[in-house]
Amino acid sequence: MPRLCSRSWSQDPLRCRGVKLLFDQNLSPTLAVVLRTVYPGSAHLHELMLGAAGDKKVWSFAKDNQFVIVSKDADFYELSLIHGAPPKIIWIRLGNCRTEKILQAVRQHTDALQNFNKDPRTDAFFIS
Repeated sequence: MPRLCSRSWSQDPLRCRGVKLLFDQNLSPTLAVVLRTVYPGSAHLHELMLGAAGDKKVWSFAKDNQFVIVSKDADFYELSLIHGAPPKIIWIRLGNCRTEKILQAVRQHTDALQNFNKDPRTDAFFIS
């Protein structure tokens, strides 16, 4: 299994400190639970009682709490074009697929997501 993060970020090479993912309502809550081992502090909107919140409220929450928003729709990407980061956006563009495929894709991009989160010049990351 490849290293997912450098040891400079954590004692455990499988953990990426500093990247907290906030999963949109259009993604399975399972993603947040499983990926917390890699992205500590990650959450799903439903866990935070924000499942019915509008995009602007979610945007503000993510910004105030240093989350990176993960979504399958274009709404948050469009907000990022208007407002810029923070928060940063990960747009999952895999079409209709199983949660396992999304989980695998996020895990495969862990190093790139770590770099994306640190780069002040980028607002959005696409997984397709």
